Amino acid sequence: MKPDRALVLHLGVLAALLAVHFAAPAYHHTNIARIMVLAIYAMGYNIAFGYTGLLSLGHALFFGAGLYGAGLLVYHAGAGAAEAMVAGLVAGGAVALAVGLLALRTSGVAFMIVTLMFAQAGYLTVLYFGAWTRGDEGIVILQAARSIGPLDLSDDGTRYLVALALFATALLVNLALVRSPFGRVMVAMRENEERSRMLGFNPFTVKLGALTISGLYAGLAGAAYGLMFGYVGASLASVQYSILPLLYVLLGGAGTVLGPFLGALLMFYLIDYASAVTDAHQFVTGAALVLLILFAPKGILGTLRAKGVKWLP
Repeated sequence: MKPDRALVLHLGVLAALLAVHFAAPAYHHTNIARIMVLAIYAMGYNIAFGYTGLLSLGHALFFGAGLYGAGLLVYHAGAGAAEAMVAGLVAGGAVALAVGLLALRTSGVAFMIVTLMFAQAGYLTVLYFGAWTRGDEGIVILQAARSIGPLDLSDDGTRYLVALALFATALLVNLALVRSPFGRVMVAMRENEERSRMLGFNPFTVKLGALTISGLYAGLAGAAYGLMFGYVGASLASVQYSILPLLYVLLGGAGTVLGPFLGALLMFYLIDYASAVTDAHQFVTGAALVLLILFAPKGILGTLRAKGVKWLP
């Protein structure tokens, strides 16, 4: 019996990330924890865009729903971090379901614009109710409210291991999803919606399911980000946070399970190092993306798969 090479690869990545916990300097230790949370967000985006073909510019709304679903519950109701994390997960999925029921009546460019409008409406709502959300100033979640049982999320080591546990769960669920019959239907929908319809699948239902799962990932990432790093602010629900997961997925490889993590990792450090040497770091980032589109339009892992690594999920 042949070993499952894809599963071995993914477990190997998780083992490497566990080794980083013991070997990385403090600066990179914190960065990798943050990258793993952002990669969960990008994985959700990849389910909608990379596997189902839904080009959304509204995912900041789902990320923000998780962020504020958790943050407001802690700040105003004194809820614990575990309850807040679950609330953020549910909020992201529920908002994605509600947006999908309306936005999926459109397609293509219209879908992109409608989702962008929803995200902007959500962002402006956060600012409008500033007395409750604290708007641009944001909410600082105190250390005492950032514990799950004995796990203190403000502690660097604990935060890294919790981020790794969430990332590992999200990654393996993502792998199982894309290998499942529903995952194959998502890909069929992306490749040829009309043919999928002729085979008896309902495009609206499949897309709505994929978008809701994507929202659950985004909500979980938003809640985890707020609770782990102690801040909930409107800037994290702005349009920039709709663009970032798209860039992560394009760089790492749309429609690949590990692509969002690879893209988030490379983009995070590209911006970090470019910011250290020039104020024009966005120019450096843009130039890198132009080169990517010209020479590897399928992203890094997508190109590898096209060139022979066919088993890469």
